[in-house]
Amino acid sequence: MIIGLTGSFGAGKGVVSDYLVDTKKFAHFSARTFIIAEIERRGLPIDRNSMIEVANDLRHTYGPTYIFEQLVAMAKEHGGNCVVESIRAVAEARYMQEQGGVVLGVDAPPELRYERIVKRGSETDHVTFDEWRAQEVRESNPDDPTKQDIFGALKESDVIIQNDGTVPELHTKIEEFLALYTNDAAT
Repeated sequence: MIIGLTGSFGAGKGVVSDYLVDTKKFAHFSARTFIIAEIERRGLPIDRNSMIEVANDLRHTYGPTYIFEQLVAMAKEHGGNCVVESIRAVAEARYMQEQGGVVLGVDAPPELRYERIVKRGSETDHVTFDEWRAQEVRESNPDDPTKQDIFGALKESDVIIQNDGTVPELHTKIEEFLALYTNDAAT
């Protein structure tokens, strides 16, 4: 089984991914890691602007599904259960589904998501709430398949988990999702 994760910023995709890897022994393939490697190759600073610029450039140069073509190929080569994180465009979500994967969306209210990204403290998350919300608007490009459209990708999900509670509650929701898509959620 290949699960493609999508969702709004700070919604909990990483927590879902960690649960699948640590508890369910899924292999993990990360668009973020893939893009950061390209940012480093280009000698750019590792920040949200570079992440967007490089990802959009890769999509523009090689096609709207390029990043996920690479990640899905790695997942298929690995075999077994894999999680591919994180789908950022409608074309990527559809590609995942066309390749037999399941798209799992994760969402939460904006204030809660911002609180989480501040706690996370990643190199791309050092912004005010207003800057962060402006980034979300800027990064929604429903009319250009070569650019990010997080909320469009979220709408393509086979299942959306609302992550507005505790981590144990999120784990329960993941188990419910797995029960829908696997014969044995305990594997």
